[in-house]
Amino acid sequence: MARLTARERYEFKKVLEELGSYKGRATELISLYVPGSKQVSDVMSYLRNEFSQSSNIKSKSTRKNVTSAIESIMSRLKNLRTAPENGLAFFVGHVPTGADQTKMIARVVEPPMEITTFLYRCDSYFYLDHLKTMMIEEDVFGLIVVDRSEATIGLLKGKRIELIKNIQSLVPSKHGRGGQSAQRFERLIEIAAHEYYKKVTDICTEAFLGVEELKGILLGGPGSTKDFFLKNEYLHHELQRKVIDTFDTGYTSEFGLGELLEKALPTLQHLEVTKEKELMKRLFSEIRKEDGGLSAYGEAQVRQALEAGAVEILLVSEGLKRSHQVWRCSGCGNEEERYVTSRGGDSEKCGKCGGLSELVLDEDIIDELDKISELYSSALELISTDSSEGTMLLRAFGGIAALLRYRVVF
Repeated sequence: MARLTARERYEFKKVLEELGSYKGRATELISLYVPGSKQVSDVMSYLRNEFSQSSNIKSKSTRKNVTSAIESIMSRLKNLRTAPENGLAFFVGHVPTGADQTKMIARVVEPPMEITTFLYRCDSYFYLDHLKTMMIEEDVFGLIVVDRSEATIGLLKGKRIELIKNIQSLVPSKHGRGGQSAQRFERLIEIAAHEYYKKVTDICTEAFLGVEELKGILLGGPGSTKDFFLKNEYLHHELQRKVIDTFDTGYTSEFGLGELLEKALPTLQHLEVTKEKELMKRLFSEIRKEDGGLSAYGEAQVRQALEAGAVEILLVSEGLKRSHQVWRCSGCGNEEERYVTSRGGDSEKCGKCGGLSELVLDEDIIDELDKISELYSSALELISTDSSEGTMLLRAFGGIAALLRYRVVF
């Protein structure tokens, strides 16, 4: 699976938040997960059976809503010969709108990762667990456990450990003889160890160097060998820079890779937050400079800097819930532009002639800023509100700030 861009992750997260907000009056919301390998004809057959079974529902309104939801899904499936490679997820059902009225929600989601299990569920909420697990980044890390007798190299892909190679060193143990013989054997042992470390390095270079999405390398093992290996820079210089930390493990076999991951888990969990903290720390450092440094904050400043092509990194809070709307009057043609935090109706009174204005644009502000940043080759970083720095970005700076390529006079 290709890694999701910041914008794709944000869009996917918005869909999940929307679907998670719906609650049915009874078991009227249908969640259907269809793997790409599943025959559409088999799914249709399953739904026809569920349609037949739904006639036994005692509540007349619930029975009507469930059957109409199943019919809606079946009508969509009729237009498909096969499901996409990653499969499809259907979320269809009636939700209350007040005054004993309901409206039908019908969403079809093509997930970013493969759906592996066929699932049908009818409940008072949409079942989203399968999709939520896809929000977990499929980060890739190199894994090395090494001592003087053995080394194992692997890759961590998301939650999966992939074994690459286990090698035995064949380095002799320390010799007990004295005199010149002992010194000679000691030199031979160290030469053998050096060649063994070089062999480990060659395997690591072949396994890791071409992996573009490699986020870092975890190095483990018992005793001081791992530290010696790192300190003496046996790794390729590009890989040497990617070593996150060293960890003590009791094993250097394949089992040692799992032990290494377990020891490194607290470090990995903080990596994404650490990245955000570093960006925010850099922003605060620029802001503290007498002339404001290479920073911009607040929507007006950031937009000006973006349109000047001066933004290196655009920092936007995930908590920024605003939309850019444009309303056009059907009578006088007057257009009104506004930014809102909640969606209203699809029409309202024109402020100029009193006629009827229609909503002609309703775009999430993060999507809008992302499009502008792409035009000027600016990187967009979405900052969560999980840290104090992220919360400050939202509350103190309106959720928008930027690190600049060069100073802009505002």
